[in-house]
Amino acid sequence: MSRLYLVTGGAGYIGSHVVVALLARGDRVVVFDNLQQGHREAVHPDATLVVGELGDVGALRHLFGRHRFDGILHFAANSLVGESMQQPFRYVGDNVTNALNLVRTAVEHDVRRLVLSSTCAIFGLPERVPIDEDVPPNPANPYGESKLIIERILRWADEVHGLRSAALRYFNAAGAHPEFPIGEDHAPETHLIPICFEVVLGQRPFVEVYGDDYPTADGTCVRDYIHVCDLADAHLRVLGAIDDGSCRYNVGIGRGYSVREVLDAVRRVTGHPLPARIGERRPGDPPVLIADPSRIRGELGWQPRIAELDEMVATAWRWRAAHPQGFARRQQAS
Repeated sequence: MSRLYLVTGGAGYIGSHVVVALLARGDRVVVFDNLQQGHREAVHPDATLVVGELGDVGALRHLFGRHRFDGILHFAANSLVGESMQQPFRYVGDNVTNALNLVRTAVEHDVRRLVLSSTCAIFGLPERVPIDEDVPPNPANPYGESKLIIERILRWADEVHGLRSAALRYFNAAGAHPEFPIGEDHAPETHLIPICFEVVLGQRPFVEVYGDDYPTADGTCVRDYIHVCDLADAHLRVLGAIDDGSCRYNVGIGRGYSVREVLDAVRRVTGHPLPARIGERRPGDPPVLIADPSRIRGELGWQPRIAELDEMVATAWRWRAAHPQGFARRQQAS
């Protein structure tokens, strides 16, 4: 039976891939996005795009009055960690207020399922790695703090109003859809793999590596990379589990790749020498962040289908090579 889902931030990187996955299984989708960071061209033509602000409660009530949603997937947020350290009140204020507006409107209209795009940033400098769901949260930046506050709001929305929720704590999303023409395109770009592609395409001179003296095998930070389509699959699976109770999952492949390993993978995939320079450490960067995905694997049967770094990079490169300016190329041509 087809269901109707609201996807906030569905014009963004992860949200747009989840929209494609929902449509592929026969669901209907309304995307609500202000297009501040998202791209109109990233929204599947079979989805309904509504341009609007989560800060506009009247617009939200109008939207919920027009549609009877079976559930909500909430991606819309300010999400740059470094920027959040410069603008903490904007990050905590906007992210939390907008989520609260969405949750209140959902409760008012008797919507009982919500999946939150959360983050491993809620753990800050974790007390142990790999990071399981029982590691105490301790955000090291306002972005992570905002997501943790939203998770706590959702706990009370369930306790008091029966709004069942799932929070998926992402690690490093990577790659692009192998069939539908969408990929990763941020402005400014802060993610390592697309930054590498900008060097390959001659859009920046080199990759800056933030420190090479960490206590890791090659001195650079280690992160858990998860293909964006595997992340989308986790959202679909958790939607089916919410009716049994609210839940929280850490989502990664359970294996880490260093910055140097990522650079080498890009070199192998693109054939480019990819010059890099060592810079200063970024304040607050943990040496290693790796998920323990045992809970989501055991409870939902989720397994990553693309777990090798070269394959993740290859899917991302196919899209970026065809769209060297990202979505801007199509916008300029239209």
